[in-house]
Amino acid sequence: MDILAIGEPLIEFSESADGKYTSGFGGDTSNFIIAASRLGASVGYQSAVGNDTFGSKFIMLWNKEKVNTKLVKIDPEHHTGLYFISYGDNGHEFTYHRKGSAASYLSENDIKEESFMGLSYLHISGITQAISTESCDAVFKAIQLAKKHCVTVTYDPNLRLKLWSLERAKAIIHSTLSNVDIFLPSLDDVTHLTGLTDPNQIIDFYLDYKIKMVVLKMGKEGSIVATSDMRKHIPAFRVKSIDATGAGDTFDGAFITRLLKGDTPDKAALYANAAAALSTQGIGAVNPIPIQSEVEQFLNINA
Repeated sequence: MDILAIGEPLIEFSESADGKYTSGFGGDTSNFIIAASRLGASVGYQSAVGNDTFGSKFIMLWNKEKVNTKLVKIDPEHHTGLYFISYGDNGHEFTYHRKGSAASYLSENDIKEESFMGLSYLHISGITQAISTESCDAVFKAIQLAKKHCVTVTYDPNLRLKLWSLERAKAIIHSTLSNVDIFLPSLDDVTHLTGLTDPNQIIDFYLDYKIKMVVLKMGKEGSIVATSDMRKHIPAFRVKSIDATGAGDTFDGAFITRLLKGDTPDKAALYANAAAALSTQGIGAVNPIPIQSEVEQFLNINA
């Protein structure tokens, strides 16, 4: 494996125009690792699913998507989490049924040192830290082992205030950053976390944590890639967007994959902007994630 992600998968039910719901797949780290795989990386996932129909569907999905599942537990006592997407005047709204999910019982005892030997990137999420104390501890142990084995740690805070208070989120997310190499927040998330609104002030705030690279995702305004000696705004691509669910996860997966392939950060961000834009042209989190040839064709057309 080049990239390992740790987190919680969620079965998705998205509302159609007729009010009916269609099932699909979600969960930020699962979306991320599928995007990375579709775009050419060798990937693995560490999680837990219930011994239920939804858990079986996830195993089949990951196998189909060439995701290494040797670190996915089948939990006979707890269920696979799920969520609903509804659409209204303010865009998409989420309703979660994830309390007590199998993935929330992932603990530091499940994190084994051998998983990090030969690994290039570990991807973690604030959601994994928010769903339970046990999974939060698992993330910190994973980071510790990643640093021991010189694995690059990438982190998307994916702030969800329905899962934890802003005060607790700030404390844990900001304490995590001391061992993060690449920080991949959305502008909305870090506006809440810092109280700042200016993108450059926010980037300065996080570079003070000695993070090697901050990649600020700003939706229709594109992204900014910044290090201590470089800062570049990468414009977004204009597409007819249908559903932005999972677009940030697709961006993350595309960006890390392109770094892995040797791209410069700004070139990787351009590629990630394109992949994220394409992912908004369908319904749901996983189905619209593009494959490598689709992103390359899109970039050629929009060169």
